[in-house]
Amino acid sequence: MAMIATNYKSIGRRVRPSGAMRAKTVRRAIGVALLAGGAYAVWRVVVANQSGGVGGDPQPFPFPPQSRTVDAEPDTSPAWREPVDGVCPASHPVKAKLRSGIYHRPGGQSYERTRPDRCYRDDAAAEADGLRAAKR
Repeated sequence: MAMIATNYKSIGRRVRPSGAMRAKTVRRAIGVALLAGGAYAVWRVVVANQSGGVGGDPQPFPFPPQSRTVDAEPDTSPAWREPVDGVCPASHPVKAKLRSGIYHRPGGQSYERTRPDRCYRDDAAAEADGLRAAKR
């Protein structure tokens, strides 16, 4: 009976590709990886050069980039506001407890569980009222 030449070597019951087939597969995988890396690099350059003043500030790994925009005019809202049902408005995200004299930034350890007495526009506004930042 004549044997037909193939690119596979038979080992017992298992059939595995020959060295030439493995090398070809590895070369293709490396080529795809290089192509994907090049496409990603081009995409990053395009995003970085977009006009309009809209972009994002990079954040540590588990957090998405913080969006930023170029403001046409300065913020003229009051430095602090009263919370509504224990929740600060989006324009004033810093929570403050007047009795302890501490304010909490968004993303802080105790931010979510804090029921604010006042909501400040930013850290500077809270510090101007004599409050200090939470330790974490």
